Amino acid sequence: MLDGTADAGTIAADDDTIDDEEQQLYEHFRLVVDKGQEPERIDKYLFVRMQHSSRNRIQKAADAGFIHVNDRPVKSSYKVRPNDVITLMLDRPRHDNTITAEDIPLDIVYEDDSLMVVNKPAGLVVHPGAGNFHGTLINAVAWHLRNMKSFDPNDPEVGLVHRIDKDTSGLLVVAKTPRAKTGLGLQFFNKTTHRSYNALVWGNFTEDEGRIEGNIARDPHDRLRMKVFAPNSGIGKTAVTHYKVLERFGYVTLVECILETGRTHQIRAHMKHIGHPLFGDERYGGTEILRGQRSSSYKAFVQNCFNICPRQALHAKTLGFVHPVTGKQMDFTSDLPDDMSMLIDKWRNFVNGSAAKLV
Repeated sequence: MLDGTADAGTIAADDDTIDDEEQQLYEHFRLVVDKGQEPERIDKYLFVRMQHSSRNRIQKAADAGFIHVNDRPVKSSYKVRPNDVITLMLDRPRHDNTITAEDIPLDIVYEDDSLMVVNKPAGLVVHPGAGNFHGTLINAVAWHLRNMKSFDPNDPEVGLVHRIDKDTSGLLVVAKTPRAKTGLGLQFFNKTTHRSYNALVWGNFTEDEGRIEGNIARDPHDRLRMKVFAPNSGIGKTAVTHYKVLERFGYVTLVECILETGRTHQIRAHMKHIGHPLFGDERYGGTEILRGQRSSSYKAFVQNCFNICPRQALHAKTLGFVHPVTGKQMDFTSDLPDDMSMLIDKWRNFVNGSAAKLV
């Protein structure tokens, strides 16, 4: 018997162990085991009953002391018994995850009855989550479609088909109908969509194009960062990025990245892995001066570049897919935003020897 529902993202986001036994915990989920239940490991038991949670996440929650049975924390190996009261206890109050409409400007590139393509600015979170429950792209979409009675922003069968990071700019497609989301989702799953990004990265490449393959999983030493593992390691998910040099600036390079897969932080992690972190990417070391000169004028120049574009220099430039209703090929291109354009011009002027424009 279920007395509540778990927040789909809570277990994934909370895998730190609890050192303070007196730490206050809040109930997020409650379940009473049926009278006829046979003994079964609690991680397996909950996996079947907690929508949107993986068994690994449930195990991590148990290891952190967040899963209780009859008011006592248990390990993931605990075997449930009839009438056990199972609760998920987290270190923060439960938040109302209902998505509300908010009047936030949207740059809509294309729209019809089935879908819309949006050009997201850097700094805008795509979907509500821990620490960002309001002011997101999906809140803006809810406002834009507030008069469309068939669109419910809280219905998982409509809405975002894919995501990009908060500080990445560029193109996203949003499904207005279940048919559109199913059709688009299959294309992303089957890797038949086309997505290319422009990125300014540290360092110069010895080749003009290449392919990066390496599994991506969460970094065990920093849960906010992803790490690349060998393809045959059995760790993480397969990820492939193709890149092509567009313009060289000596110490940094403008590249085009084409995704064969779509993993969290894929381009950022892959570029870090091959020694070319994205310029300005604080999470992956791109805010350090990794290439160049020791002169104070050069350091001032790079700092000025960081000020011009205070984020990872990554833009989702193109997006292509087959319309899920008409069957027509749809291709969209987004110009580089001002901060990245100014940043690239700054480096171009530097390479051309415009000393007067260094700072």
